[in-house]
Amino acid sequence: MLDELEKSGLGWFWASDEAGKLTYISAAIAERIDVPLAELLGQSLASLFVAAETERRAKSLSLMLGTHKAFSGFAVRAAPRPDGPVLRLAGQPVFSSSGRFAGFRGTGADITEEYYREEETARLARFDSLTGLSNRHRMAHHIENTLTAFKAARRNCAVMMLDLDRFKHVNDTLGHAAGDELLKQVAQRLTRAIDRECEIGRLGGDEFQVMLPDIDDRGELGEMAAKIIAMLRQPYSLEEGRCVIGASVGIAIAPHDGVTREEIVRAADLALYAAKNGGRGQYRFFSGELENETIFRRRLEQHLGDALRDEQLFLRYQPIVDAATQTVQAVEAHVAWNHTERGIIDEEEFTQIVEGSSLIGDVGMWAIGEACRRAADWPDSVRIAVNVPVALFMSETFVEQVSEALSETGLAPGRLELEISEAVFFGDTNIVDRTLANLFKLGVRMTLDEFGSGYSSLAYLRRAPFDSIKIDDKLLAEVERHDSRELGLVRAIVALAGALEMDTIANGIESVTLLAMLSECGVRYLQGPIFSEPVDQDMIEQEMMGGTWKIEPGSNRSRRAKRRTVFRKIQVIHDNYAYEVTLRNLSRTGALIQGLADVPKGTQFVVDLGGGQLAVATVMRSSGDTQGLEFEQSLVDDGSGGLCTRNRVSPYALASAGAPLAALAPGSYQGMVGGLIDQSAAPKFGYAPGARID
Repeated sequence: MLDELEKSGLGWFWASDEAGKLTYISAAIAERIDVPLAELLGQSLASLFVAAETERRAKSLSLMLGTHKAFSGFAVRAAPRPDGPVLRLAGQPVFSSSGRFAGFRGTGADITEEYYREEETARLARFDSLTGLSNRHRMAHHIENTLTAFKAARRNCAVMMLDLDRFKHVNDTLGHAAGDELLKQVAQRLTRAIDRECEIGRLGGDEFQVMLPDIDDRGELGEMAAKIIAMLRQPYSLEEGRCVIGASVGIAIAPHDGVTREEIVRAADLALYAAKNGGRGQYRFFSGELENETIFRRRLEQHLGDALRDEQLFLRYQPIVDAATQTVQAVEAHVAWNHTERGIIDEEEFTQIVEGSSLIGDVGMWAIGEACRRAADWPDSVRIAVNVPVALFMSETFVEQVSEALSETGLAPGRLELEISEAVFFGDTNIVDRTLANLFKLGVRMTLDEFGSGYSSLAYLRRAPFDSIKIDDKLLAEVERHDSRELGLVRAIVALAGALEMDTIANGIESVTLLAMLSECGVRYLQGPIFSEPVDQDMIEQEMMGGTWKIEPGSNRSRRAKRRTVFRKIQVIHDNYAYEVTLRNLSRTGALIQGLADVPKGTQFVVDLGGGQLAVATVMRSSGDTQGLEFEQSLVDDGSGGLCTRNRVSPYALASAGAPLAALAPGSYQGMVGGLIDQSAAPKFGYAPGARID
């Protein structure tokens, strides 16, 4: 009966002596683990079997055998076959009539299928089934535990929130299977992009999260975020086709931006929202002002309908110049907003506001109608170019609306140039081809916008009757930096356009060097700050009155660096006294301040830029009430076109001085660390007349 029971697999048996060596084991077990029965007998049970999960369980088995206590439910594998079946062992100690320990008697069972089912269930509870990364629950638990431990140890921890740009468009056009494969490839690239200890998770949809322990250097974190963005925007090859997406990243650091998991994750979320609103494909660090900025941004999006209805929107125009004659052949219309409370919201900021709005199609159609109305009064030799949002292009009534705008204004169709993004080709093929064909019949000009951004395919050019190709300004920026391979790409694009009887347009030109390169390549039309920034209607009408508008490129013209030129009050600290000065401009290596008199060269200041940002600086130039400072450590990019310090005042240092441990406030830190600054001390420098504002 015992033999039959063992052979059936319903029950296996084993026995050991007082030394823990096997004296009996079912032949069925030996057969199951593929080890001769003779090699098992006489061997120690603890050495023959190892725990299936962790070494900790194996030590528990050895300890249990040594303490002569009953045990059950231990999942083990045979040491000679670590990849073999999983067995569950149970044992009962045996004692002689005199009470002396005589060994164990036990049972075994094959639980391989059950074990892997349970393991998979446990894994699914902790990991994302699609990408294999940690899931939302595991990331939350991991961040919670890490921050709790790091708070006691006074260690730093950064959290990144990532969101994929244009992922929904891929999902909608190529299908959910393509979207799933894309997410897998994103997870693989994300894992390769970060070459330090971290925990990466997918929170659901196209949201990812990264936890990076023991780092608060914003220079290093910024480089890491830029690397992630660069890797994720490289083209993806899917079974359904080739595609390109992007990524936006928000970064928060504990304990500077928060102490608890809820605070840090919320801060990283706000930074991510700001990065997406900043034009996508960017990273952004959290700062104390972001919350108000986010609230205001959402309010602006809600007011967009009022802006359309109350005629608060208006156009600005940027000239497009013929490279050979430097005459203006066309102007590109940009939408700006005269907000009732905020004032003028320029075209760059407006684009960021409208991009995620449900009214983007309405705004796009308003721009086309308004552009046609204005251009009808200009000379016939000048065209008007308008960017067409994807949502508007895919609308069933788009061509009909364009036709109505032309009829109502009397503008010749050939003077309207519609700039169409390559992203439209991810839409329904039938709708795209039908719309392009109807626009061609209507007689309007069409430009393939952002060519070279990553979507670029000859198939688009074969399918559509484009009149010109607009080279992506990011590619042109690479041309100026590297001027070799990228310049060859520009030459190839020009040659391709020539073969297809299309014109080429280069946008975003700022430098004389880049202008010369593009002219040498044969680009026909040029556009950018080196010729002109977008101008208002009055300026356009004034220039158009002369008939021919010619613009000479100016080497002194460049794109506005809004965030580099500053005019705000800050404090500088010297000899335990804080002075209020005006910060005039800021660069990576120094700053220009105004407001102090009699400051000799070589004076050292601690510059308080706010939000815990303290920078040691030396006065290199001093003239009257103005000083030029050089920083001891260079500032780094803040991800949104501005600058910030690599490190900030540690909240742990503030806590040591008696302050409660909390996220850094956005204000001044001149009084930090136990009253280091004595405001009653005699000032060494005088204030220039009228420099201090109370």
